[in-house]
Amino acid sequence: MADDPTMQPIGLSTQPPSTVIPESAPELRHELSQALAAPMEDRVAAVSSFVARHPRNLHGWAALADCVDEQMWKYSAARVGYHRGLDALRANGWRGSGYVSWTAESNRGFLRCLLALQNAAAEIGEDDEAERCALFLLQLDPKGVPAEFGAIAS
Repeated sequence: MADDPTMQPIGLSTQPPSTVIPESAPELRHELSQALAAPMEDRVAAVSSFVARHPRNLHGWAALADCVDEQMWKYSAARVGYHRGLDALRANGWRGSGYVSWTAESNRGFLRCLLALQNAAAEIGEDDEAERCALFLLQLDPKGVPAEFGAIAS
């Protein structure tokens, strides 16, 4: 009877599924916070070094996009973090649709990379990419980008 498909539970949720990227290990969070605490003149190098050692850490890519000054470096770091984030989402069950909420701290590295990509694309005149990123952010979390992450009031 367990193999009988008519006896399987039916999901009646009208909400798209939510995906949460697993938390980084505490020692990685500490290591990144140490890199971010480096003096301003050493911060980019410290964060770059962290990312080189932990290229799957999405918070590291977001931090790198935040701390570099050159616009194309921002764009590059954000784009790499975004693509790494898509890989992480897929590895955790995301199938191209569904929510990825800002309320889950562990999702914020990816979402910050996507937001940084939106901003950097707009800065370099890639308006269609910036618009796609803005729409994707809203599809992932319809509540929008929290003000603490630089949401622009409409």
